[in-house]
Amino acid sequence: MKIALAGAGAFGEKHLDGLKNIDGVEVISVVGRRLEPTQAVAAKYGIPHATTDLAEALEQPGLDAVILCTPTQMHAAQTIQCMDAGKHVQVEIPLCDSVADGEAVLAKAQETGLTAMVGHTRRFNPSHQYLHDKIAAGDLSIQQMDVQTYFFRRQNMNAKGEARSWTDHLLWHHAAHTVDLFAYQAGPIVAANAIQGPIHPELGIAMDMSIQLKAESGAICTLSLSFNNDGPLGTFFRYICDNGTWIARYDDLVTGREEPVDLSGVAVSTNGIELQDREFIAAIREGREPNASVAQVLPCYRVLHDLEQQLNATR
Repeated sequence: MKIALAGAGAFGEKHLDGLKNIDGVEVISVVGRRLEPTQAVAAKYGIPHATTDLAEALEQPGLDAVILCTPTQMHAAQTIQCMDAGKHVQVEIPLCDSVADGEAVLAKAQETGLTAMVGHTRRFNPSHQYLHDKIAAGDLSIQQMDVQTYFFRRQNMNAKGEARSWTDHLLWHHAAHTVDLFAYQAGPIVAANAIQGPIHPELGIAMDMSIQLKAESGAICTLSLSFNNDGPLGTFFRYICDNGTWIARYDDLVTGREEPVDLSGVAVSTNGIELQDREFIAAIREGREPNASVAQVLPCYRVLHDLEQQLNATR
């Protein structure tokens, strides 16, 4: 299977590292904003073609699929562009920064019948998979999820400490992980509320936010997000269940008493991004809907839209 990767930044390289471990996959083109660093990434990973133009990558002979790790504001349009070119596509989270754009992507996916998947990595992290399997088996049910998403980003930097060409967003990017995961683990969301702190004078976004969710099952979720936190960075999920408590930190899981949980048998890899890419490729090969398809995750973006309407009404 021949793949192009668009967005050769910090997260793009994580996908390239994962794709190296999947049999029968060849990355034949990489797309970046600036040619010289894009060529450097291509050389590092042995990719024969580098460009700054997604359309050029889409024309590469034999190309089957595209993985988009580009700026949020480009996701929906580029996903549609890939499907218009007849290519399967996995777009990194978030699918969009407006629900109308997300609905347009879904319509295109339904029209073309191509595999269209969104990088909702939490569905694939072994820590969350372990608990999902227990929930599906009826061994436990969630009473509350308490989630902290904390970064220190008072400047427009990426995960590698490099200047970004776009502005990140607590609601449409970081909250999307938790809103989708909560619904995936606890059931459809029936109530959602949000408040936010002051708007940053230069970045134009809220640097702090608090979200409450309730699922049809009765489970609740409290999510705290901040770009102001000077401390441990990342997202930490506390699952308070009817017969146990767990804390998930990306691919790792401990009990509520900080006892490590063995995840070695959960999946073929302990890397959530590699597992996400494996699902994308398997769905294409098997002609089936992938976990985290556009259709499956769009309810998350509808909730984000409702929360944005609440926040705008109080600004």
